[in-house]
Amino acid sequence: MSDDASPAPSLIPYERWTDDALREVVLRALELASTEGLPGEHHYYLTFRTDHPGTKLPGHLKARYPQEMTIVLQHQFEALQVDRDADLFSVRLYFGGVPATLVVPMGALTGFADPSVRYGLRFQPSLEAAAAQEEAEEPPPPPAKAEPEGPAQVVSLDAFRRRPARD
Repeated sequence: MSDDASPAPSLIPYERWTDDALREVVLRALELASTEGLPGEHHYYLTFRTDHPGTKLPGHLKARYPQEMTIVLQHQFEALQVDRDADLFSVRLYFGGVPATLVVPMGALTGFADPSVRYGLRFQPSLEAAAAQEEAEEPPPPPAKAEPEGPAQVVSLDAFRRRPARD
């Protein structure tokens, strides 16, 4: 048996389970920061896909970061909220002095780091959850346009115009 042989594809999603478990670490870190603040020199770098369904950020940031963005939670962040039911977090940050609220699904997360203790995690974006969310949010198709019954008619608006007053 050779060590060069590639492993057989798994029918059990171990990688996804591992990512899900490690995202739990990020959720707990964010919950700690939202309730107690960041202790000591701790600060978080969060990298996420801006093109992931459910990610919400202002248009100027979306234009500047069309695919991926890294934010730092250290001294100047507000309104950090973790919503476990929706599997996302939101935070208000300042970009050039202008406040912006970002909403990030956990499935969009591609990286987490706390450089103060040299701790970091990398993730694959969760596209399965995103696809299911997109299908659920997909709007119904527009109603079919009715065909005109006859040829189009041109209507003159002259009869409805105001006439200048005569002196």
